[in-house]
Amino acid sequence: MIDPALFDPSAISDEIRAQNAEIVAKLSNLGALWTMPPEVVRENRRKGLGPFPLMPKSPRATTIAIDGPGGPIPLRIIAPENPRGVYFHIHGGGWTWGTADEQDPWLDRLAERCGLAVVSVEYRLAPEHPFPAGPDDCEAAALWLLREAESRFGTSRLFIGGESAGAHLSALTLLRLRDKHGLKPFRGANLFAGCYDVSMTPSVANWGDEPLILNTPGVKVFADNFCEPDLDRRDPAVSPLYADLKGLPPALFSVGTRDLLLDDTLFMASRWVAAGNKADLAVWPGGCHVFIRFDSALTEQALSRIDGFIEEL
Repeated sequence: MIDPALFDPSAISDEIRAQNAEIVAKLSNLGALWTMPPEVVRENRRKGLGPFPLMPKSPRATTIAIDGPGGPIPLRIIAPENPRGVYFHIHGGGWTWGTADEQDPWLDRLAERCGLAVVSVEYRLAPEHPFPAGPDDCEAAALWLLREAESRFGTSRLFIGGESAGAHLSALTLLRLRDKHGLKPFRGANLFAGCYDVSMTPSVANWGDEPLILNTPGVKVFADNFCEPDLDRRDPAVSPLYADLKGLPPALFSVGTRDLLLDDTLFMASRWVAAGNKADLAVWPGGCHVFIRFDSALTEQALSRIDGFIEEL
């Protein structure tokens, strides 16, 4: 079982406690971002006015475009010389915000420490492009990578991963590749703070209004953006928590104890193992939603755990 000491308030460091208080104060002053027009929030995020601090752009990143079901799909590539593998990355942002270039330092880290070429997909966003547009783009980009990895990067050692909505889309991509194409190409999945039940798990529904990156009203808006009104949100094609998870790769599930999506990770990791797959579960005391976007000792521990997971596969 999970160690209950991880959830004891005394396990939260002073650094993380202060960081969380600062985040809540900042977002309380900014107002309910999820009620603003998405294009306004997207522009503000590009200026560093969103919930997360700006991260520097990688000087070695390049962008290409591939054909997709709804038009060209941009792919942001950060690659070391002679890669030892490829990491297919799907960014977060509630299916509504976020870009492939917002987390370059993480992707640079994977290139430097794990020798991975990183391919981050710029999928179509809701509400302009609701389900299944985003999953369709991720599926198309994954299929492109399977065709091109050996010739472009000299390796077929593949990983997949993402954060928040990106973890959700990573799980859907794995299921689509298995069910629609009979493919199981990825050695491992790095799934950080995912939303695996778009109908909302108890930790989401019961969180309330505290804006520690996310809150209950915010997740409701994001889910409404992603799902049209008549969509069954517990359809396994929408919420992977309800899918048959057999035959999926080893996964590292990571989440902070102060993340309202806590249940999503705890439930999904359990179902992953119950389906006969290997899984590691990293629960980080006091971590808010996608806390690795903030500098801290906890962030370094979590990123090092990801490095180690990849290196073992």
